[in-house]
Amino acid sequence: MTNEFNDEGQVRRVTAKQSLVVRVTDNDFQCEVLEKLARLEAKMEMLVGSNQPGRMSLAEERLRSLERSDIRRGVYERLVNAAISIAISTAIAMHERLGIR
Repeated sequence: MTNEFNDEGQVRRVTAKQSLVVRVTDNDFQCEVLEKLARLEAKMEMLVGSNQPGRMSLAEERLRSLERSDIRRGVYERLVNAAISIAISTAIAMHERLGIR
């Protein structure tokens, strides 16, 4: 707001309209959008990969390998636990049968 004086010396307030929106030229906006799009495209290619495997496919392959080894290890652990259980059960049965004190 600004103050202006009329012919009689009275103060009159005048509101000056100012644009609150900063105008950006279309060219600047387009350049900014294209630059951000190019960066996004580069990041997507790095993640997914175009001709070479990207980070996501490498991570998926590592995960598959870990899952396979985890399954194998689980089977081996079960077999070892079964063998230990059989050995302990046999020892208990033999102990009772032979009457060893």
